[in-house]
Amino acid sequence: MLHSLVSLCAREVVSDHSSSPAWLRWVPRELYGALLEAAFACCRPLAVGELVQRWPERSLRVGGRRRTGQPAPSRLCIQALLLAVVRGLAERGTAVTGLGGSKPEAEEKETQWEVSVHVRADLFVNARSWERVRSALTTPGPLRLQCRYLRVEEISATSIRTLLSLLPRRALLGIDVRYSSLGVAGLAELLPLLATYPRLSSLRLHYCNLDLRRDNPGQEELLRELSRGLADLQELRQLSLTALRLPGQLRVLLSSLPQPLEVLELPYLSLSPTDLAYLSCSHHVSSLQQLDLSENCLDETTVPSVRRLLSQASRSLLHLSLSGCGLTDGLLGLLLPSLGGCWALKSLALALNPLSMAGLVELVRTAARMPCLRQLLYPNPLEDYLPGLPDLPSSTQLLEWPLDESTDTSATSNQLSKVLTDSGRADLLLTCDLLNYDKDLAKFFSS
Repeated sequence: MLHSLVSLCAREVVSDHSSSPAWLRWVPRELYGALLEAAFACCRPLAVGELVQRWPERSLRVGGRRRTGQPAPSRLCIQALLLAVVRGLAERGTAVTGLGGSKPEAEEKETQWEVSVHVRADLFVNARSWERVRSALTTPGPLRLQCRYLRVEEISATSIRTLLSLLPRRALLGIDVRYSSLGVAGLAELLPLLATYPRLSSLRLHYCNLDLRRDNPGQEELLRELSRGLADLQELRQLSLTALRLPGQLRVLLSSLPQPLEVLELPYLSLSPTDLAYLSCSHHVSSLQQLDLSENCLDETTVPSVRRLLSQASRSLLHLSLSGCGLTDGLLGLLLPSLGGCWALKSLALALNPLSMAGLVELVRTAARMPCLRQLLYPNPLEDYLPGLPDLPSSTQLLEWPLDESTDTSATSNQLSKVLTDSGRADLLLTCDLLNYDKDLAKFFSS
């Protein structure tokens, strides 16, 4: 990435902290933003603190959505920023303002301002940090913590309700709950509270112990409660449900949503043929931009529904994952015409499927004809494994079975790259690196 001359000069200025007394007094106010950005980029917490304490504006905004490949900001720099804000308030009580700071109009002419510093952040809360976060949200003072995206892990439904009740209603955009034993009843209790957040657009539930396979009394009523709760999420556009084991219940959950979803992730959900048939004709399908059906078994009975789904989503779908779905050469051959019709698709993930080298070649030939596709995650061909794999290995077996190191490990990559070259495609990234795969890289390769 090319840096502007201002950015390059700012990085040089903040690199030597010993010289800061010489230049801080003479910095024009319009250069503070570039210097602060450079201090974060070069991990200079002392420079961050001094710039924030002298910040010339009434508001200060840092962060935002990271670009592909951009590292997360240094924790030391974030701590320096917050300490400088608090120190400025304690020492002067006036001009130092944090993210979104403001002064009441009624006190415009007074020498002492009542400054509220609003810190808008993404919060990650687990069992160890729960008490500290609760204290930060309930302790009175000028520092107001507002949360945009909340991620919680391994805390109870009661604690999640308490946490949500402390967050400003209009700030929360998304919630991500992981490894918490909510159960169906716990989720049904949370949903009415989530409906009170008018801008909530993203709900992610991962490994939350939702299992409707067992014949327990009262499950049908709980499922209806879930449906009613989801119906109240007026702005929901992204829904991710991982390993919730709700076979045959997808219609009940999704049909009540008032707006069509743009992102739908359903990995490890034990989807049934009925679920896939519903999804292929639901009101969501033509609006989907991202779909993840990984680790749901596909066979001859479900392929027609998947083909219909791909046909209906062909104009909108940008990212698709069918990793670990048990796709053999034959099943993939049935899907390739529909996949090839997804003209807007930018990334396609098919890892951990039992494909032969011949099947991979056909896959890459189809991918080469998809004009917007920029990234393809393919599985290692069966020929690359050591002998002993079952005829139809599972995704777990493909993940754990050792590759044959006596063969040329680059032969597969070279052969597939040649297929691309012969097709005139140099802008399509082929990779079998499941651990480092990132669908968002497709944005980088398309820019």
